[in-house]
Amino acid sequence: MSVEQPRMVTLATSDHRAVTLPEPSWCLGHALHDPETQYADIIHSSSDITLTFRHTALMTACLVQSPNATPGTAGLGGPTPGVSVYPLGETLGPAQLYELAARLDTYADDLRELADQLTRILQHGSSE
Repeated sequence: MSVEQPRMVTLATSDHRAVTLPEPSWCLGHALHDPETQYADIIHSSSDITLTFRHTALMTACLVQSPNATPGTAGLGGPTPGVSVYPLGETLGPAQLYELAARLDTYADDLRELADQLTRILQHGSSE
């Protein structure tokens, strides 16, 4: 049985020069990496999933990991992979993502109720 070796990437940093580190299989790569980035600020990112309506991006999310960040501030990402959600501006773990998905389900139900109410108003030609 062969063990797959981790993919490695070498990146220039402003404080540690060139560094080589493992790159997760889900990372898109670092084509836009700024060599002025500090070592602790290196971030791995997956492709975005985007909720778009009428050509407007309402929400995006992607896997992220900052392998050299110091753990500490909740919601800002760090060494443990998470999902960055915009415009929320936080990195969420699995339980928080399920909580967000449940809230979005509830919001979708609320929108359907408004659509039903508007349909009734328009059918009757008056406000209810």
